[in-house]
Amino acid sequence: MAARIEAVVGEKRTFRVRTERFEKLVSQLDHCDDPELRAVALELVQNVVEWHGAALERMLESISQTQAGEKALDEALEDDLVASVFLLHGLHPDPMETRVLRALAKVRPYLQSHGGDVELLSVDAGIVSIKLKGSCGTCPSSSLTLKSAVEDALYEAAPDIAELIAEKSETELNSAKLVVLK
Repeated sequence: MAARIEAVVGEKRTFRVRTERFEKLVSQLDHCDDPELRAVALELVQNVVEWHGAALERMLESISQTQAGEKALDEALEDDLVASVFLLHGLHPDPMETRVLRALAKVRPYLQSHGGDVELLSVDAGIVSIKLKGSCGTCPSSSLTLKSAVEDALYEAAPDIAELIAEKSETELNSAKLVVLK
C-alpha cells in the first residue's frame, strides 16, 4: 500500500514538472520576437496534437468493441493523466456532470469528517453550481480549506469547467448578519 501511494505521489510530481515545463515553453513561444517562427511552432504543435488525437480516437473505437476493452478503458480513466489527455482531445466518454458527481463523491468523506458537505445544484454549459454546507461552524479558515478541497477535486476531474459557482451555506449567510462589537 505504501509503495502504491509513493508511486502515485511520484507520478503527480512528474506530471506537475512536465506541465510546468510545457507552460514555460509556451510562454517562450508567446514572447518570441519572430512572428513567422512563432506561427510555424504553434502550427507544428497543433498538428502533433491533432495527430495524437486522431490516433487516440481510433484506439478508443477499437478498444470499446469488447467488454474487456470497455473495462480496461474504465480503469484507465481512473488515472488523472489519462483522463486529462482524453479531455484535451474531446474524447472523454463521460459527460461533465458525471465527472463532477464522481469528484464530489470522492471529496465528500473529507468534508463530512470536518462537519461539512456539498450539494451539486446544476451543470449547464460548463457552469457548475454547488452549495457548500456546514464546514465546522463559522470558522473562516475551515470554510476556506473545505472550499479549496472541493474546487481542487472538481477541477481535477473536470478541468473543462468554465465557471464554478459556490452558493453560500446557511451558516455563512447567518454569520454575515452578525455584528462584532468591540
